[in-house]
Amino acid sequence: MPEKKTRPADIFFQLTKRHLLVFFKNKVRVMYTLLVPVIIFVVYIFFLRGLELGMAQEYLPEYGITADAELLRCIGALVDSWMLSGITALSVITVSLQTNNVFVEDKENGVNRDFASSPIHRNILVGSYFLFNFIVTVIICFLFLIVCGVYLVCMGEFMLTFANVMTIFAVLLYTTVAATLMTVFISSFVKKGGTMASIVAVFSTAIGFLIGAYMPFGMLPDGMRWVENVCMFIPGTHGCALLRYAFMETPLKALTAHAGTLGLDPARAQELVAELTEDFGYNLNFFGVSVGPQWQALANAVFIVIFLALNIGLGKRIADVLGIVKKKKKK
Repeated sequence: MPEKKTRPADIFFQLTKRHLLVFFKNKVRVMYTLLVPVIIFVVYIFFLRGLELGMAQEYLPEYGITADAELLRCIGALVDSWMLSGITALSVITVSLQTNNVFVEDKENGVNRDFASSPIHRNILVGSYFLFNFIVTVIICFLFLIVCGVYLVCMGEFMLTFANVMTIFAVLLYTTVAATLMTVFISSFVKKGGTMASIVAVFSTAIGFLIGAYMPFGMLPDGMRWVENVCMFIPGTHGCALLRYAFMETPLKALTAHAGTLGLDPARAQELVAELTEDFGYNLNFFGVSVGPQWQALANAVFIVIFLALNIGLGKRIADVLGIVKKKKKK
């Protein structure tokens, strides 16, 4: 009987499975990847939460509101949702970048030369790294979202509806696509594990500020508002805003409704919410124009197309880095 030919799809999924096994076999690397968002979360709870709550509560005297327990709960849910969504958006990028250590180690150890010596098409190998990165990033960030949910429940601030949860998960998948395309493209130019470690350290530190995960752009001094315009060209900025839209939707409605029960005029209640959302990055501003969720989603799609084109257009470069050498045609 003739030998059964292995289909390209089978090779693709076998390679992806191999990358996943390599990643999860290294328990230290898995724990470190999981701990990065958790450490940022712990720092927020012990050092930043009180500051953020104080900033939000400063608006109340302007509207003649005396905060009661329920209003403080609504504000706490709003602030925590704002920060947790920012950490999640940050984690999508940092986890995706750290996952590429497998990709870089394969190049450094010459594993890809073994792949090159077999009849594996270049695009199948490169695509398997994309899918592997996407799967790991989604799993790690989903586990962190569970931690976020447990925290909100323990604080008595869990206000998310089923629709909110589904939206958060959909946005997570959507933003992970852009993050994976971006980080694999960056990592394709890295040949050494030491270099990759340095890039991860610098990038992870800076990206949180650049996408507005740590501090709202609305709180920047007037002379620094141009920073927000520059950061609008970073994919994670829009992903962060989209996650905040899903996280903060119900807490904002609860805050508006309860402010009305305290005697605040509905128009003034809406004004309070508008001021809070403006300063807490619910909507982004691009050269003075408010950018809502629909435009944020479109911008993320544009970044996906751009990085997909870059990866395809520079496919030869990626393949060369992977150790695949194109065979010369015999004259």
